[in-house]
Amino acid sequence: MTAQLIDGKALSQQLRADVKARADKLKARGIVPGLAVILVGDNQASQVYVRNKVKSCEECGFHSVLEKYDASMTEAELLARVEALNNDPSIHGILVQLPLPKHIDDHKVIEAISPKKDVDGFHVASAGALMVGEVGFKACTPYGCMKMLESIGMKDLRGKHAVVIGRSNIVGKPMAMMLLAANATVTITHSGTTDLAAMTRQADIVVAAVGKVGVLTADMVKPGAVVIDVGMNRDADGKLCGDVDFDGVKEVAGYITPVPGGVGPMTITMLMVNTLESAERA
Repeated sequence: MTAQLIDGKALSQQLRADVKARADKLKARGIVPGLAVILVGDNQASQVYVRNKVKSCEECGFHSVLEKYDASMTEAELLARVEALNNDPSIHGILVQLPLPKHIDDHKVIEAISPKKDVDGFHVASAGALMVGEVGFKACTPYGCMKMLESIGMKDLRGKHAVVIGRSNIVGKPMAMMLLAANATVTITHSGTTDLAAMTRQADIVVAAVGKVGVLTADMVKPGAVVIDVGMNRDADGKLCGDVDFDGVKEVAGYITPVPGGVGPMTITMLMVNTLESAERA
């Protein structure tokens, strides 16, 4: 059996068409969804991510503001810019691109963003809302993973066992909470898990999100399982790859996400969804 691919590019195009249609309705009422993106320093990967986010805004008909600052910017200056954007009614979402220079406290900056504009879903208030099932912004990557599951008819996960590999605040923890909210039985595994394969072999759904090449191999997967690969790595030849041994696992799994072209496009699309929803609530 060869697994069916869950095409993140195609799904994200469908979702973006819906976002644009909803944005057009808002525009008819005089509201243009606005996203502000702040980039501090000259991290090359960050520059690419930021460029893609601004381009996506244009495609969805949003207003976007890109603020680029030198790595010497002080924490106080950055906090002042965040506060100004919090008070700007034309901006519905604020995104500070991570990582920040070492002299700036990431956590302090994220917590300075108004929870009403926290479209990345990283604020403690957003994490808390997810935990207790209240309305808030969901972290974009796990939110995209949930949409991928929905696209293959897996919306209510009652009776399904989901294993999340990784416990980061950005993916692992919120992923587990979203799966739980969809009625899955959830196991979180991480570097302290002694027998990862024993856990993953029981799973109907595996989400790999640790940033480690080959963390999930074919012998660790239950036949027919759904495998979602959040990893973004380079292999020995410098080729882009995920956390999953794709060639091996696709022969066992029922569904699998490719890298690239899987979770990546969905992350930016869910950022657009969150920004739109913020404008709709305004």
